[in-house]
Amino acid sequence: QVQLVESGGGLVQAGESLRLSCVASGSLSRGNTMAWYRQAPGNQREFVAGIYPNGLTKYADSVQGRVTVSRNSAGNEMYLGMNSLKADDTAVYYCKEVLPYGDIWGKGTQVNVSS
Repeated sequence: QVQLVESGGGLVQAGESLRLSCVASGSLSRGNTMAWYRQAPGNQREFVAGIYPNGLTKYADSVQGRVTVSRNSAGNEMYLGMNSLKADDTAVYYCKEVLPYGDIWGKGTQVNVSS
């Protein structure tokens, strides 16, 4: 059974950086499309960044230029490097993996940015 576990969240001040990690367990977790989403209190979950089997990446306009999504060579760990954090980046950050039978989500990691 595939599971996703996020880590790396925490409390930082505006302007600082964080690096989130997502580890995917399971034999199917190799180089699939993976993505980061986030959900702030009172808001819907929104796309942040994604990485595709061919290595291409995509970013939301709100984070373009401030974040970098990457993964390890085995394709089962994904990272989100975030710089110049803003108070608006405060949210629970979720990892998603696209599998042949459907999407799998992690439970999230909380990021709090104080202004």
